[in-house]
Amino acid sequence: MTGKRIKKAYEGVDKNKVYALDEAIALIKAGATAKFDETIDIAVRLGVDPKQSDQMVRGAVSLPAGSGKTLVVAVIAKGAKAEEAKKAGADFVGDEDLAKAIEAGKSDFQRLIATPDMMGVVGRLGKVLGPRGLMPNPKLGTVTMDVAGAVKAAKAGQVQFRVDAVGVVHAGIGKASFSADKIAENIRAFVKNLNALKPASASGVYLKQVSVSTTQGVGVKVAVPSILG
Repeated sequence: MTGKRIKKAYEGVDKNKVYALDEAIALIKAGATAKFDETIDIAVRLGVDPKQSDQMVRGAVSLPAGSGKTLVVAVIAKGAKAEEAKKAGADFVGDEDLAKAIEAGKSDFQRLIATPDMMGVVGRLGKVLGPRGLMPNPKLGTVTMDVAGAVKAAKAGQVQFRVDAVGVVHAGIGKASFSADKIAENIRAFVKNLNALKPASASGVYLKQVSVSTTQGVGVKVAVPSILG
């Protein structure tokens, strides 16, 4: 049954064609026929060499229409900053106690934020957090004194991204149930943010290819000018 559904979705997509953004969104929404609200994924091939440290592109962007996903957020902080995190809606807040729980296997969160003064404690968790991509990082806004702002951003649909070993950035940028306008807003925000992070040492075409798909749908190539224009 799934095979027939995917085959039908492919019938409406020309794999060799690069579509304007509005056409691409219409196609992926039409192909999102699973029994759940599929995530819309974006893949951007960059003209960078990830082996070069100065071409490692990573960051975070707040999507205008949200991501459609509510993150579970943990914060390692103490005193007034811990209270700020709780008031902002953090799911787990603590200092040494939370760090010990994470070291012991606590893993029911998708974003970890820490204040700079707690990085000595957080540093001990590298082996646990690193493989899960959860290590707090100033470049991602997850090492900050503005813990309330970071928690609110995470809860509002901020997504993190990092170029992989073959030069591609992947991210979930919404749900198939979103309106076409909201999906377009999120795609534009994501790609424009990515474009602004072009390394000075990267030469040639930077945004080489953009494609979008749903969880169980087919990939559709999108013309970059229709996103940035």
